[in-house]
Amino acid sequence: MPTASPRILLLTPPLTQLNTPYPATAYIKGFLGGRGYAVTQADLGLQLVLRLFSGAGLKRVFQEIEAGSFDLSDNARRMLRLQNRYLATIGPVIRFLQNKDLTLAPRICHGRFLPEASRFDNVADLETAFGTMGLTDQARHLATLYLEDLADLLKETVGPHFGFSRYAEKLALSATSFEPLHRELEAAPGLLDTMLLEELEPLLQRVRPDIVGFTVPFPGNLYGALRLAKHIKHLSPETVTIMGGGYPNTELRTIQEPRFFDYIDFLTLDDGEGPWLRILEQVGAGLAPARTSAPPAIGGIVLSDDGRGQAPPLQRTFLRNNQGEIEYVNHPFPDVPHHEVGTPDYSDLPLTEYLSVLEVLNPMHRLWSDGRWNKLTVAHGCYWKRCSFCDVTLDYISRYETAPSTLLVDRIEQIIQQTGQTGFHFVDEAAPPLALRDLAVELLKRRVPITWWGNIRFEKTFSLDLCRLLAASGCIAVSGGLEVASDRLLALMEKGVTIAQVARVADGFTQAGIMVHAYLMYGFPTQTAQETIDSLEVVRQLFAAGVVQSGYWHRFSMTAHSPVGKNPAKYQVQAVGPEPAGFAWNDLWHDDPLGADHEAFGPGLAKSLYNYLHHVALDEPLARWFDFKTPRPTTPRHLVQQALQAPDKPDFARQNQRLFWLGNAPELRLEPGKKAPRAVLTCYEQAEDFEVKTTEAAGRWLHQLLLQLSHDYDAKVLLRDAAATFPQSEGPFEAFLQGPAWQLLREKGLLLV
Repeated sequence: MPTASPRILLLTPPLTQLNTPYPATAYIKGFLGGRGYAVTQADLGLQLVLRLFSGAGLKRVFQEIEAGSFDLSDNARRMLRLQNRYLATIGPVIRFLQNKDLTLAPRICHGRFLPEASRFDNVADLETAFGTMGLTDQARHLATLYLEDLADLLKETVGPHFGFSRYAEKLALSATSFEPLHRELEAAPGLLDTMLLEELEPLLQRVRPDIVGFTVPFPGNLYGALRLAKHIKHLSPETVTIMGGGYPNTELRTIQEPRFFDYIDFLTLDDGEGPWLRILEQVGAGLAPARTSAPPAIGGIVLSDDGRGQAPPLQRTFLRNNQGEIEYVNHPFPDVPHHEVGTPDYSDLPLTEYLSVLEVLNPMHRLWSDGRWNKLTVAHGCYWKRCSFCDVTLDYISRYETAPSTLLVDRIEQIIQQTGQTGFHFVDEAAPPLALRDLAVELLKRRVPITWWGNIRFEKTFSLDLCRLLAASGCIAVSGGLEVASDRLLALMEKGVTIAQVARVADGFTQAGIMVHAYLMYGFPTQTAQETIDSLEVVRQLFAAGVVQSGYWHRFSMTAHSPVGKNPAKYQVQAVGPEPAGFAWNDLWHDDPLGADHEAFGPGLAKSLYNYLHHVALDEPLARWFDFKTPRPTTPRHLVQQALQAPDKPDFARQNQRLFWLGNAPELRLEPGKKAPRAVLTCYEQAEDFEVKTTEAAGRWLHQLLLQLSHDYDAKVLLRDAAATFPQSEGPFEAFLQGPAWQLLREKGLLLV
């Protein structure tokens, strides 16, 4: 560790989400702060949006448009004519979306308060779309359309790269060559770049960082990160710059572009904790002037070496050496275990300034864009890691590690204390069901009231009882991959699920009151037109049965790090490019000679799903969604219903499962009966009280069992343990499990998980 700790600044460049911080900088800050480093973080995406969408910011935009020579559309001209209304309304709208002035909702909905441009042309019938959700949601959607109108104006004029969460994305998407990005970065900064740099400079003056780290989770963050890094290098050449995140992890693993390292000194791959520790160990106490001979000097930092001029012992890190060559250094240090990465630290982010927007009328997409969610991982990696379309060869998928539920709830409590927010989004690739079970038990044990949602696999471990337990702990929604709803293609994908299994698991979540979102895929290798239509029929049945409430169709993309990308011949497709050109390389073009014209199906699939989300046209023929001839579905008309009617495993066959009681401790009283006293258990619950009547012996046994379950969460009472204490005078335990007393308790919250 350095003898003088460097000052570290972590930046999220524009743009990710508007409603909540992206968690990468909070994770690194929490990890490094726990080791004594001085770390500051900032979300420059949010800061840019707040500067831009203000009275002063919009005034600069309108002035630059009027002073320029833009070929304006009719829509843009209309907005210029309405600029006084935009200047008058932008401040109140931002405050409303920050939940600081919700009384504005009636004016937005009914007062002709907002100026309207093209985004309002096809606005949905809000009464139908939002039902009884209230004025605030309707107003939030209209205010979001208002911001999107302004974003359209920016893209047409002074900010061609602007986009909410897709800032300059086209420059980095499948950018095998660095040249387009380099040209943009070498050009003079435009108005939006200038505003971004105006946000950066006071931050640099306040923090005076020795090291600046950038997280680049998506293609749209890359341009902003490099523009910021260039300015930092201009102001302070000795400042060290580091980049990591999801985009480098997938796109830049083979980088050989020297010019990239004019901006970034160290490019790290996979989890950042280990690489950051190695870099910080190397910067030394010196922050001294750079030497001109080996060992390598980065900015003003002299890197130590082994005395023989060898590369420093870094971990999973690219750098440019003194000869101008790109080196990848990965000494075999152990990874930082998941349970040691620490608690994300959001302490210096302006949590009250984020915007809750409502872009599309999709209940699951709403969770991504509305509300403040603390992001956390239950486990590292994916416990399944077999899906052939997924990047299963990369660390973020392949290295699976868990943390104890006690530690996870410790982190949750720390984050709640720090942020004042009890909403959590578990951002795992697929949260393990048993880890979620243990987390739910620990939350209930400690009485930590949170609201949470996350990604899962539709696997059979998610029984109805487990879903009810998760709901009791605060789960409100799950998203999972149904992908191509064809058993042949699911097997080819090695997805590990069947259509029937997905239906039953989705039904369990739905019965527990948890919303289900299905990731859907079309265009998988060898997928035929028939299979596409059959998949749509399965999706229709799932919505018609009410077991799936949200979904989204994604077009299959072949990536370099997936089993399909590594062995396309196995999947009967042919990779046709692009060739690596020194920079990004991940998305692969391919021919699918056995498959359908996948592109043609996209609009119809999207249109059908939009209608199914709103319970419209669920009984209409599938051909209505397409403007070309499609085959009739061959999927059995009652496939999903038959799957839902399959009998569950009876309780007596679940002897090794744990009993869990969601209710409170019951009261026991004895009443006289015709032949013998009767036991009455009174259970007092939130919404209603209920009584369980049985024999005296069975009642005393049940009372003791429920008292133990309600008071001792650490006692893992299995069903077979309970059976061992069941009074012999009551007859076979198996028969009791099928009797009315037990069945009533099972209905009211006695779970087997």
